[in-house]
Amino acid sequence: MSDKHIAGLHHVTAISGPPQANVDFFTKLLDQRLVKKTVNFDDPGTYHLYYGNQTADPGTILTFFPFVGARPGRPGPGMASAYGYSVGAEVFEHWTTEVRQRGAQVSSPEERFGQSVVTVTDPDGAAVELIAEPGDHAPVDGGFHSTTLWLDDLAPTQRLLVDHMGYVEAGHEATDGVERLRLQAPGDARGTVVDLFRREGAAPGVSGTGTIHHIAFRARDDADQLDWRDRMLAAGMQVTPVIDRQYFNAIYFREPGGVLFEIATDPPGFTRDEPLESLGEALKLPDKYEPLRDRIEAALPRIER
Repeated sequence: MSDKHIAGLHHVTAISGPPQANVDFFTKLLDQRLVKKTVNFDDPGTYHLYYGNQTADPGTILTFFPFVGARPGRPGPGMASAYGYSVGAEVFEHWTTEVRQRGAQVSSPEERFGQSVVTVTDPDGAAVELIAEPGDHAPVDGGFHSTTLWLDDLAPTQRLLVDHMGYVEAGHEATDGVERLRLQAPGDARGTVVDLFRREGAAPGVSGTGTIHHIAFRARDDADQLDWRDRMLAAGMQVTPVIDRQYFNAIYFREPGGVLFEIATDPPGFTRDEPLESLGEALKLPDKYEPLRDRIEAALPRIER
């Protein structure tokens, strides 16, 4: 049992097809705010789009690499396969109806660990879950409720999360070859739930559009992140050095089930290079790419907001 626990999710990063459909879906159907428009720091010919609540708080941030012409992926073992937004139970039915009327494909409600869940399908076929929790908050205000990790064997990932990252078991369901183990970090931060999921006979996941690239947990500052780095190294993980991602510092490692984990710092945040009022309106580039701005802007697809 760990003497310290993760505060919850910082962000989730996924892969999509062309950016316009992605922007339209998340801003117009799910009311998310586009809080940062930048480029993939490893591939400046591709956008990196960030969505979140009005103040771009950790725990609300969903990011996409929108690759034009990329092949569809397939969720499966070794990948995060879904993320869920928290929606107030008092407005859950309203929001389910609203999103469907705006044109999204929405599943029928199901019960999971006593909570109502619907799955909304994004333009690339990915699962976006809406999960009812006490209150009357919209998805954009609730931020993340959870993420789901699809695994061949739940036990090694469970040991990492429980023994070294402070999660505790919060429920277990198994039927007809499908198993789901719920783990939850203490506290009331956003995104404290991680579901470990297994389906007998599932083919391995394939990275591509409609799949999740990685999930990121929160560190309150650089010192907290370095402490987590030491703890993950002691747990046997192969952890990267600290990498500057402009709006947070990041460390990465693959957990035993193959899912790419990141631990990201809350500061400096998304107002580092533009005011809160105009977040996401201008294309922001890291200093190393500013000399290439004209070429980068000419290569990127136009986005209408």
